[in-house]
Amino acid sequence: MLHFRFTLVLKELYKSNLSRPFSGIARNKTSLTASYCFSTACANVKLGSNLKSLRVGGHLPALSTSYGARYLCTKTDAGSVTANSKNEVSKEAAAEKRRKAGILPSLEDLLFYTIAEGQEKIPAHKFTTALKATGLWTGDPRLKECMEMLKVTLKSTADGALDRHLFKKCVQSNIVLLTQAFRKKFVIPDFRPFCSHIDDIYEGAKLKSGGKVADYIPQLAKFSPDLWGVALCTVDGQRFTVGDTKVPFCLQSCVKPLKYAIAVHDHGTEYVHRFIGKEPSGLRFNKLFLNEEDKPHNPMVNAGAIVCTSLIKQGASNAEKFDYVMNFMNKMAGNEYVGFSNATFQSERMSGDRNFAIGYYLKEKKCFPEGTDMTAILDFYFQLCSIEVTCESASVMAATLANGGFCPITGERVLNPEAVRNTLSLMHSCGMYDFSGQFAFHVGLPAKSGVAGGILLVVPNVMGIMCWSPPLDKLGNSVRGIQFCTDLVHLCNFHNYDNLRHFAKKLDPRREGGDQRQVIRPLDYKSLQQELALKESLWKKVSPSEAECARSTTRLFRMEGAAGSGAGGGGGGGARTDVHVPVHRETRSAI
Repeated sequence: MLHFRFTLVLKELYKSNLSRPFSGIARNKTSLTASYCFSTACANVKLGSNLKSLRVGGHLPALSTSYGARYLCTKTDAGSVTANSKNEVSKEAAAEKRRKAGILPSLEDLLFYTIAEGQEKIPAHKFTTALKATGLWTGDPRLKECMEMLKVTLKSTADGALDRHLFKKCVQSNIVLLTQAFRKKFVIPDFRPFCSHIDDIYEGAKLKSGGKVADYIPQLAKFSPDLWGVALCTVDGQRFTVGDTKVPFCLQSCVKPLKYAIAVHDHGTEYVHRFIGKEPSGLRFNKLFLNEEDKPHNPMVNAGAIVCTSLIKQGASNAEKFDYVMNFMNKMAGNEYVGFSNATFQSERMSGDRNFAIGYYLKEKKCFPEGTDMTAILDFYFQLCSIEVTCESASVMAATLANGGFCPITGERVLNPEAVRNTLSLMHSCGMYDFSGQFAFHVGLPAKSGVAGGILLVVPNVMGIMCWSPPLDKLGNSVRGIQFCTDLVHLCNFHNYDNLRHFAKKLDPRREGGDQRQVIRPLDYKSLQQELALKESLWKKVSPSEAECARSTTRLFRMEGAAGSGAGGGGGGGARTDVHVPVHRETRSAI
């Protein structure tokens, strides 16, 4: 193998054609980058005589390549004639060969071939079923254009199937997201097996008995103790639900980390913590007790949450404040269900003597910002506790925290990084009432529980989970919810310290197959197109010694016996196609 570098011969070829740009590139401006590698099967090759485009068909498993690079494939027949002079090839012939150079098929076509598995059409139900298996829902806001176009397109087809043209028409607006889904490029690559594990954990926790539905707020006592639901949403928007996940319930104390995040987002950490501490209290969540600086211990107990409420939209009316917070909640939930239970609000206000006592105590100790109307703040506090969600919408809220403040199903930035980091820190240390230390020890994840039976659980950079079951233990946490979180971390390495070296191996859902970590890089149209085009079963890596002049900056892959695979379909039995893949510094050792 002779690896051509940019020698004088190639420079002459380049100069002679500056006035005649590649027509193939002109037609495919987005298909090529500025760097190419050229290779031949031997030294005696007529320059430019056998450039062919790579033809792809059928199911195409991926070959790992360096991100962001695209490569020009050259094909050389064994019986090609000697290349002693560039003068033997006319400018017209050279231009024609360049038009047939290795332009990859579009990403839409490649995805069609992958899903079709050799068929000429894809039934619409097969596409949507395969989509759901990746974890994406057809109601995902990011897929709105795709789903609307699919409905319109199906009206024009008699058999409910999509040929390549119709498929491309449907998916082109969301092609990068869809290709990432079908190529297992999401944070949970094997999503269906992972969901099977979640089902098993859910059923195990369902058998857990004991606990009592909260009755100190009369409206909460009306919920059945048999209700039990779990919903999760990953940072890539993969969704799974099981049980009673569409039943609305009030956030209660689960709203505390969310309003703290809003306060820090608006005012910054330094200002917020002039009024509230950061330490676990070691006391019941509704105690009339302050720290040595006469501040509430943290924003996850009632005293701290009441003061935190007073920091939101200071000077505005309660109506304006409530709309402001609801707007944040809707954004965090990706515009899924966020409501308000006026019955719970009235019930809580009528039975809120303890919180009124805390409020007056805070007022006496001058814990509020100057000019605060304490009774109005308590009304606002009760309103926020009475915000309704479902497991499904709350899981998206948790996923927004897991995703650094970006809602995973809309892509919108809702909270700044400072607010998210501080919120997760306090959820980890103070979020589970007097069980916070035990939870941090055994589960090792940020979480917040509420007396309505919810547990908002965050697996940073992976997913958010909402567990909901009304029966509570003596510390005020959901009995089934605690069991679910404990069993989840027992199975998966989600605990904050599970990934230390030499630890007992657990299932890692972030790795394909559970045991091989994926290299996560930003993915765009071109990198996905290149990966999908290279067929693993045909391409073989050539050793540096066999490649002769291969350098440490490239790796050579070869398709043997690829006769007829070029754009022209010609070639003899000894044909082969070579691709030189540039190797980035951080990936050389892996390749």
